[in-house]
Amino acid sequence: MSVPPLTVTAPQLRPPHRYIAIEGPIGVGKTTLATLLAERWSMRTLFERPQENPFLERFYRDTTRHALPTQLSFALQRVAQTREVADMLTSNTPLIADFITQKSDLFARLTLPDDEFQLYRDIASRIDVSAPAPDLVVYLQASPEVLFSRIQKRALPMELQISDSYLRALTDAYNDFFYHYDATPLLTVNAEHLNPVTSEEDLALLIDRIETMRGRKEFFVKGVSV
Repeated sequence: MSVPPLTVTAPQLRPPHRYIAIEGPIGVGKTTLATLLAERWSMRTLFERPQENPFLERFYRDTTRHALPTQLSFALQRVAQTREVADMLTSNTPLIADFITQKSDLFARLTLPDDEFQLYRDIASRIDVSAPAPDLVVYLQASPEVLFSRIQKRALPMELQISDSYLRALTDAYNDFFYHYDATPLLTVNAEHLNPVTSEEDLALLIDRIETMRGRKEFFVKGVSV
C-alpha cells in the first residue's frame, strides 16, 4: 500500500513587534520595505496616501506658494490615519506603516515661514488626536545623491519635479529630527550601500537586525557592528 507523502507546514513567522513604522525621506524605499516585511510577518499595512493630496503636485512645482495648503491637507489625512492605527491595534492586528504621525511638523517647519507655521500649528492642534506610538521605528537614512538616483529610476512624474535644494533640505531635516527622536525605540539604517528593497541578502540582514535588536537606539551599517 502506498503511503501519502508527508506534508510539513512551516511555522508561522510571528512579527517581532505589534506595531512597526518605517520612516525616511522620499525615494529611500520605505513603502516597498514595509510591504516586504508585512509579507514575511503576516502584518497589515498602512501607507501614506500622497496621491490623495490635491496640492502636492503644485507644491513640488512651487514649494513657497503651495506649502500651507499642502501641509494642512496632510494634517487632515494624519487624523484619519491615526484613527486607522488605533482601530487596528485595538483589534490586535499586527501593523506596519510607512510613516509616523509625529513627523508631520518636520515638513511644516521645513516649508513654511514662521507666521504660516504658527497658523498651521494653531489649526493642527485643534484637529490632532492622540496617536499610538510604534513599538519600533526603522529610519532609512541616505544621502541626497542616492535619493535623487532612486527617484530618477522610478520616474514618477510628480516626483521628478522635486528640486535638488528641497531634497537636500529634506534630508537634513530628517537627520536632525531622528537625531533628537526619543519617543520610541529607533533603529537607524544606513541605506547607502544596503538596499533591502532590491537585494534579498540585504533584506535578510535587516530582518535579522530587527528581530535581534535589544537596545532602545541602534545604528545599522552593512558590514559594521554599531
